[in-house]
Amino acid sequence: MSPGRTDVCVDVLVVGAGPAGLALAAGLAGAGAGRVEVLEREQEAGGVPRHCLHGGFGGFGGVGAFTGIGGPVPLPWLHGPEYARRSVEAAVAAGASVRTGVTATGWAGPLSLETTSPAGLERITARAVVLATGARERPRSARLVPGSRPAGVLTTGELQQSVHLYGRPVGRRAVVVGAEPVARHAVATLRRSGAAVVAMVTERPRARAVPGVPLLTATTVDELRGRGRLSGVAVRHEDGRSGLLACDTVVFTGDWVPDHELARRGGIVLDPGTRGPRVDPSFRTSAPGVFAVGNALHGIERAGTAAREGVAAAAPVLAHLAGAPWPERGPDLIVRAPLVWVAPNRLTGTAGRPFLLRSGEPLSGPVVTVGQDGRLLWRRRYAGPVSPSRSLRLPPGWTARVDPAGGPVVVRAH
Repeated sequence: MSPGRTDVCVDVLVVGAGPAGLALAAGLAGAGAGRVEVLEREQEAGGVPRHCLHGGFGGFGGVGAFTGIGGPVPLPWLHGPEYARRSVEAAVAAGASVRTGVTATGWAGPLSLETTSPAGLERITARAVVLATGARERPRSARLVPGSRPAGVLTTGELQQSVHLYGRPVGRRAVVVGAEPVARHAVATLRRSGAAVVAMVTERPRARAVPGVPLLTATTVDELRGRGRLSGVAVRHEDGRSGLLACDTVVFTGDWVPDHELARRGGIVLDPGTRGPRVDPSFRTSAPGVFAVGNALHGIERAGTAAREGVAAAAPVLAHLAGAPWPERGPDLIVRAPLVWVAPNRLTGTAGRPFLLRSGEPLSGPVVTVGQDGRLLWRRRYAGPVSPSRSLRLPPGWTARVDPAGGPVVVRAH
């Protein structure tokens, strides 16, 4: 042990105390996995639902959903903070240790992480490491929006934390950039804070409007203006028309990216579509002993989806602890435009759960096919419209026909 650093050994180390990490920790601890420790860099565990005051959290998965016996337990529908609180309580009651204010800063070995907290430096070594680091919205800087750097420029997460966690006003006139479901939650939060929403702006050709809010489709943000405080957003329509929306607040919504920095530092292979760790249907990454679950894999999905992944990952983690061999790399699972990602995205055997599949543009009644080396493995027409903000479920039965020594398996939408 180095001076000033504490060395700790655990059975399972889960990085991230959101819905996926907490559901997994509850399942593992309840099934007798040994010492299960969950690290959360925020001061409060629970993930994004902590500052989502709207309802719709619950159902199957998440709180108390995995006990080692009896299977999933249905939950009442809850508001976000209550869902987060119950998730933490379930993990702790099952025997997991949930530690907040602890940041994993890097890797000290294949299954060892360096951490820092107000208590000092630690090196934690585990028999299995699970990355449940979640996702984040890309801020204005990552979207390369030109202009000045005034106050009043937020992501949805920053907006919700300011309003719901800290009770701070954010402005009087706001523009929301985005039109996916999270953008509609941003509108509700702005209204709750007392701000008027003067417009929603989206590059998409079609979107669902919020009553009382003008919707500008096929429109991009050209520039942010203002000195000290935002004074306006310059926009341009695809036909060349331009204008200025006077406002003192702009909220950039959506455009989620997995929080993958820790995975990247560990040399774990990332998927170019999801931008999260590439995993097989058992949530195993390219690094033996390292798993990944939840929105760390694919950007934003509902809390229930992330929690169900945490529940499902308990069995393969337990198998690894019991000595199951880490599989050899199988074929990659890739997509072609207009599809943008699929998860899981590496194939090491027959899958038992559906895959998530996301399109980059609206589709109407698409025919989705899965093929390998010129062989058609599966085909289905999906009824109705497909939204870029909602994932399709891809049944797993075709994975039994994949040639493990063959080329990539390709998913297409026609």
